Amino acid sequence: MQQQSIGSMMDRQSDLSRINTQLSTGKRINQPSDDPVGAARALDMNHLIADTAQYQRNITTANARLGLEDQSLSNVTNVLGRVRTLLLQAANGSQTDETRGDIAAEMVQLRQQLLGQANSKDGQGEYIFAGNRTGAEPFASQGSVTYVGDDGQRMVAAGPGFQVATGDPGSAVFGNIPSGNGTFAISANAANTGSAVAGSTSVSNPNANPSAWDGGDYSIVFTAADAYEVRDGGGAVLETGSYDNVKGGSITFRGAQVAFGGEPEAGDSFSLGASQPQSVFTTLDNIIDVLRTPNGGGADMQNALNTQFASLDQAIDNITRTRGKVGARMNALDQQAGLNDDLTLQYKSALSDAQDINYYDAISQLGAQTTALQAAQLTFSKVQGSKLFDYLR
Repeated sequence: MQQQSIGSMMDRQSDLSRINTQLSTGKRINQPSDDPVGAARALDMNHLIADTAQYQRNITTANARLGLEDQSLSNVTNVLGRVRTLLLQAANGSQTDETRGDIAAEMVQLRQQLLGQANSKDGQGEYIFAGNRTGAEPFASQGSVTYVGDDGQRMVAAGPGFQVATGDPGSAVFGNIPSGNGTFAISANAANTGSAVAGSTSVSNPNANPSAWDGGDYSIVFTAADAYEVRDGGGAVLETGSYDNVKGGSITFRGAQVAFGGEPEAGDSFSLGASQPQSVFTTLDNIIDVLRTPNGGGADMQNALNTQFASLDQAIDNITRTRGKVGARMNALDQQAGLNDDLTLQYKSALSDAQDINYYDAISQLGAQTTALQAAQLTFSKVQGSKLFDYLR
């Protein structure tokens, strides 16, 4: 009887101690043995909360890096916009070899500004446009500019199963830009003697026109001032047509259209070929070379500038598209940050359900266990008193 009373009293003391600990910590589970299943659930929720906190830190870092990339691209847009303005000025017939040389001098400075933006760094001192080789300048300038980064794209985990690129390699931003109009490029034969100038070019939708541009090599040869032939790469004549050498006009074949102005001489020719990858620095170097070459501003110069003008517009369009991608990523990160906040609330609620106490229930249990302990102590006292009485008797 005595042993039972002692055991009951110790059990009540243990229960009372457990409830007091729960009330002091606010947690129902203070060690795994309190509730193994609940403890495992709480551990899972804590891991998820920690993972989500890391996602939020990643988003903050990614947004900062993308913001710097966007600012650099904005600066690049301004630089190339100035180059375009100068190119339009240089193409004006009132310019002289000397004034075109002055324009070329400013473009050299703009080229340096562009190089500086291409080699810009983020807040951690890493090069933004280097791909995965962020520790070294991605663009080396030894006469011509060469990309020495890689084509990798750094990714960051922003949410469960969701990764976002935190940058773009310089090869995709400043290099590998299709020349000409993006589909084909046209150039004048250096031996041309007439005043014909190739202007704007376009290509029809291949889905709408089965006989559209096929990416081959072609030439437009003026057989007279008012007549032309279209020849393939082997010299075979594919088409013939007339040309208005007073008003100018467009020549169209196989989905390609080229606007001409001026008066050609018999034998003058223009070559068309598929666009080739070209860096914006190569385009700038080509423009500077044209402007530095004394030529009196004739058709040769106009044709050369028009060729590079088309490539420059492709570079500007590429920067614009890249900025659009950067903005889309930043928007996606902002949306994911909101989702992560919601997930954190859900995880914390589940964690609370798994481990936190209900204070009302705990206080009720405390009262009940206190009463039970007092009863056990009273029983023990009576047992002890009975034994003492028997002993004295």
